[in-house]
Amino acid sequence: MLDGLRGFAKSWPGKIMGAFLLVGVAGFGINNVITDLGSNTVARVGDQEITSREFLRAYQSQANNLANQIGRVPTVAEAEAMGLPTYVLMNISQGEAMNVLANQLGLGVSDDKLGQMLRTDPSFQGTLGNFDPSIFSQVLQASGWTEAEYFETRGNEAKREQLISALFADKTLPDVAQGLINDYAGTQRTIDYITLTDANIETPAAPTEDELTAYLTEHQAEYRTVETRRVQMLDLSLASLAATKTIEEDAIAAEYERVKATLTTPEKRTIEQAVLNAEQQAAFEAGLAAGKDFATLLTENGLTATPVGTFTQAQITDGALSAAAFGLEQGAFTLIDGVAGKRAIHVTTIEPAGQTTLDEARDSIASGLATAAARNEINDILDQIEELRAAFRPLTEIAERFGLDLYEADVTVGGNQLEILPNLQADERTKVSQAIFKATEGQLTPSIPLAGNAHLFFDLVEIQPARDQTLDEVREDLTATLIAERTNNALLAKSEEVVAQLKGGSTLADVALSLNLFPQLSPPFSRFGSDDGSIDNVIAQAAFNGGPEHKGSVVSSTGEFIVFEVVDNTVPTEPLETAAADNLQNEAKNGVYGDFVSAVRDDAGLRINQQALQQLLALNFGQ
Repeated sequence: MLDGLRGFAKSWPGKIMGAFLLVGVAGFGINNVITDLGSNTVARVGDQEITSREFLRAYQSQANNLANQIGRVPTVAEAEAMGLPTYVLMNISQGEAMNVLANQLGLGVSDDKLGQMLRTDPSFQGTLGNFDPSIFSQVLQASGWTEAEYFETRGNEAKREQLISALFADKTLPDVAQGLINDYAGTQRTIDYITLTDANIETPAAPTEDELTAYLTEHQAEYRTVETRRVQMLDLSLASLAATKTIEEDAIAAEYERVKATLTTPEKRTIEQAVLNAEQQAAFEAGLAAGKDFATLLTENGLTATPVGTFTQAQITDGALSAAAFGLEQGAFTLIDGVAGKRAIHVTTIEPAGQTTLDEARDSIASGLATAAARNEINDILDQIEELRAAFRPLTEIAERFGLDLYEADVTVGGNQLEILPNLQADERTKVSQAIFKATEGQLTPSIPLAGNAHLFFDLVEIQPARDQTLDEVREDLTATLIAERTNNALLAKSEEVVAQLKGGSTLADVALSLNLFPQLSPPFSRFGSDDGSIDNVIAQAAFNGGPEHKGSVVSSTGEFIVFEVVDNTVPTEPLETAAADNLQNEAKNGVYGDFVSAVRDDAGLRINQQALQQLLALNFGQ
């Protein structure tokens, strides 16, 4: 719906206003594109430069946002594949385009205005809400800004705000457009429909040998194996080396005696609660003062307690609940604030803190001692393995010598098969698979350094190149595909046949009866589907593709073959809700503003220094 609105905005009033302003801007004269970009300039819009410092700040901010979503900072190649550098440049260039226009129109910002903006910036205010020069210096230093850059940036922001306020503040979406959108989004329809299945068509004939051969020839590109590399792998890490250690019981007991003072189980409490309305709150407060127990108050107020669970204090993230529950005696209760009022918190049982026994701590102590022993040996073991590798000793021999596990897998370029390595992190599989696919069969391969002082060694045993699959290999798959294709075509033809009968005057009930089906009545739905999900957006769009008495067929998003007829069409009689109307107004302004800024930027000219950009990314983010 909003895409449609943006298209509408392009025709009103953006085209007229944009043309008027661009003619005016042209009168001031915009400089030609400067083709000789300096090494410190990533791009230029008109006479406005986008410097490497400006780009790096914006790029780092967006990369950090992306890292929060995917769990790690993307590599330069990954960022380019996702379009991150282009996205950053386009965002910055929009602002620079408006700076070009502001300068052409002679807009400026006084020192008094800049001073006021500085004093009111909450980022630089102290505990009393006043401007603090020391905080100002600290924030700029932490952000990598100079004072000159800060004031230049804030001045440009103020000039752009002047432009936006003058050009777009009073622009509103016409009432007729709001009405059209309201009708588009608010109209609801109801359909009668039937669902055709395999039972409504003749069973398709199985494909012949010639048909299978012809189909495979036509679709051979879809039936190819991928290159697979069989490798033997040896994982040298603290975890794998520790697994080879046998820790004697005497050593475990001695370590337990040394650390047992620190081995305690924290206190746990089992908690339940009841959410109270105002009347129940008053009753519980009076009951608490009178010394009534929790169960009695629940019964008197017709309530049932809801279990919260059994937790240590550290496990409870709700500060109020944590403080209240761990401040009560067993069986006691208290009242605390809740989302919609007060809630009564009751502690049913208390499991006191205790001393961890040797049996309880044995596994963790043994693991710790084994890891400590591995940490002392791992560098020496690494040197020995490297020497054996240099002597062309096979991994099978090395694994046996040091008691390490040997893994074998047929690896594809995606590296999913590397999940058999228990100590390999998922985000390092790509690194390992790339090394495997760069290796040459018969040559010694170097170890792959991994996180945590770990190394992975591999021998490339066999390369199985990608190839076309034969008919014998894919016969069953091809047969199933062809039968499914013929079934779908038959159902589509049957759907068209039923629709033709409906348009010819037959009723859906009569047609359904001839097919041993029963028509279903849908709930009312909009163009986006029904609230209960029984009518998805695909069916809804098909139902709205014709008039109020439309008849048609559609394959739903779940693959069902639906034949329908519209039996009710309800047009909204109330205007758009205020919130929806406001959203549309904002979307209209954003659409006009975006088109206008793009036009200004195109007219001024955007020139990107690709060499400087690539060098900058490789230098600062290369991995």
